Amino acid sequence: MKTYLRLLDYARPYNFVPLYIVYAVLGIVFGIANFTLIIPLLNVLFGTTGAHLNAVPATLPPFALSLDYLRTVFDFYFAQMLHAYGKQGTLAYVCGLVVLSVLLSNVFRYLGSRLLSRVRARVVHNLRSALFDRIMELELGYFSYERKGDLMSRLTNDVHEVEMSVVTTLTAVFKDPFTIIAFFVVLFNMSARLTLFTLILLPVTGGIIASVTRRLRRQADQSQRTLGTMLSVIDEALGSIRVIKAFNARAYVIGKFNVQNGQYADLARSIENTRDLASPFSEFAGVAVVAGLLYYGGSLVLSGSAELSASAFITYIILFSQVLVPAKSLSSAFGNIQRGLVAGSRVLSVIDTEPTIRDRPGAMELPAFEHEIELRNVSFHYGEVPVLHNLNLKVKKGQTVALVGPSGSGKSTVADLLPRFYDPSAGQILIDGHDIRDYTLHSVRAQMGIVTQESILFNDTIYENIKFNTGATESQLVEAAKTANAHDFIMQAPQGYQSVIGDRGARLSGGQRQRLSIARAILRNPPILILDEATSALDTESERLVQEALTHLMASRTSIVIAHRLSTIRHADEIIVLQQGRIVERGTHDELLRQEGGLYQHLYQLQTREGTV
Repeated sequence: MKTYLRLLDYARPYNFVPLYIVYAVLGIVFGIANFTLIIPLLNVLFGTTGAHLNAVPATLPPFALSLDYLRTVFDFYFAQMLHAYGKQGTLAYVCGLVVLSVLLSNVFRYLGSRLLSRVRARVVHNLRSALFDRIMELELGYFSYERKGDLMSRLTNDVHEVEMSVVTTLTAVFKDPFTIIAFFVVLFNMSARLTLFTLILLPVTGGIIASVTRRLRRQADQSQRTLGTMLSVIDEALGSIRVIKAFNARAYVIGKFNVQNGQYADLARSIENTRDLASPFSEFAGVAVVAGLLYYGGSLVLSGSAELSASAFITYIILFSQVLVPAKSLSSAFGNIQRGLVAGSRVLSVIDTEPTIRDRPGAMELPAFEHEIELRNVSFHYGEVPVLHNLNLKVKKGQTVALVGPSGSGKSTVADLLPRFYDPSAGQILIDGHDIRDYTLHSVRAQMGIVTQESILFNDTIYENIKFNTGATESQLVEAAKTANAHDFIMQAPQGYQSVIGDRGARLSGGQRQRLSIARAILRNPPILILDEATSALDTESERLVQEALTHLMASRTSIVIAHRLSTIRHADEIIVLQQGRIVERGTHDELLRQEGGLYQHLYQLQTREGTV
C-alpha cells in the first residue's frame, strides 16, 4: 500500500479529486437508480401498484437526506402519473426514466474516465521525469555497479507497467469500493436479513484472492529482474557487435539471450495463469452466493415470511448481481496491480538512491580560476581498493602538467577527481585555495573542458555535437572546427555540418571523432583542460592532426594531460610519474630522462624500441 500511495503522489496537484468524486457519486447514484426503477416497472406490469400506492402521502414530504425520502418522492410522482395517464402512460414514464438514468450514469462514468486518463498521463510523465532526473544526478561510481540495460528497463518497461497495472486500476481501487458500499446500503435498506446472508462467504473469497495476489507479487518481482537482465544482454550485444562477429560468437550470444528470454517467457506465462485465476474464481463465488440467495430468499417469499414483495425480491436479486461487476473488477485489479507495484518499487528504489557526489548545503559559485590548482594529501579508494596515496601536486595557471605511468597507476583517477566525478577519500582538491567540495558542481565543471580517449558523441548532426550545451553562434562553431582541424572533413560530408554521424559517431573515423570532441571543448572555451590519453588510440596521421588541434586548444590554458605516448608531452612544464598511486618522479622531459634507472626513462626506452615515440 505504501508503494501504491507513493506512486499516486506523482499525480500532484490533486485538484482533480473533488470533480472526480462528483462524477463518481453521480455515476453510482444513477447506476443504482437504473435497477431500483425495475420495482415500479414490475408493479405496473403485474398490476400490483394499487396496494402499494395506498400509503403514498397526498403532498410532498419535507426534504431529508435518506433513501426513504427519495422513495417517497418517487412514489408521489408515480401516483400522480398513474392517476393522470393510467398504467400505459405510467409505463412509458418509468421507461423514459430508466433511459434517462442509464444515459446520465454513462455520461458521468465517461467524464470520470476522461479525467482519470489525464491523471494517468500526469503520473507516468512525472514518474519517468523524476527517474531520469535522478539517473542523470547520480555519480559515475553508481554506473560501475548497475547494468545499463536494467536502468533502461526501469525507464521504459517498469514505468509502462506502472501505467498499465497501477494507474489504470484507479477506477477499480477508488470507485468500485464506493459502488459496492452504495449497493449494499440499498440492499440493507431493502432486506437486512437477506443481505447479511450474502456476506457470509465474503471473508472466504477475500482470503483466497489475497493468497493469489501474494503469489503474483513474488512472480512479478522475478519477472522484472529477468527482463532487466535480458535488456542488459541486448544492450551489450548491440554495443559489441564488431567483437561478436570478429570472434564468431554469434551462437554464444544468441544462446545467452535465449536463456534470459526463455526465463522471462516462462515467468510471464506463470503470471498470466495466476492472474487469470482471480477473475473466474470471483465470478464463480459470486454466482454461488446468488444461487444460495435465490434459494433462501425464494423460500422466504414462497412461505410468506419475507419482508419483500415478489417484484422487490426480483429487483433485489438484480441489484445484488450488479454488485458482482465491481467486485470482479476489484479482484482483477488487485491481481493486475501486483506486477505494477513490483515495477513501481524498482523505479522508486532508483529515485530514492541519494547521490554521494552532490552540492553541499549553502554551496557557492566557484570564482573564476586565477592562480593554481592544488591536490593536497589526496588519497582515494574504489570501495576497499586503494588507488591513490597521499598525493601532493600544484599546477600553476597557464602550465601544462602531464601525468604518466603504467596502467593502474592512478592517472585517470586524478582526472576524475578534478571535476568531482568522485570525491577523494582523504585530503583536498583546491582551486585558488578553495576546496571544490564547498562549491556547486555546475560552477566547478563549468571551468573545465575534458577530452578523453573515447570520443563521446551523440547520434545527431555534426553541428549539434559541436554546439552541445552552448549558446555559440554558427560562425563561432565553424571557427572552433577550423581550430580543431575538423572543418575540411566536415565540408566533405554529404550535408556538411548538418550530416548525421550515427550512433556514437559510427560514420566517422577515430581521428575525426576525436577532432569533433576537441572542437566541442574549444567552443566551450574553459580555463582548465583535462586531456585523458586523447591520442593513444589513433594512427600516426590522425594523431598528427589531433595533436595540432590539441596544441591550439591548450594555448593559454591550464592543462592536465594524461599521456600514453610520451612524445606528446615533451614540452610539458612538468611531468608527474605515478606508480601504484604514488608520485615516484617529477620534472621536465629532459630532467627525467637524465635520471638513471628511473621509471620515466624506462618507459621512454621501451617506446623508443617499439617505435611509438
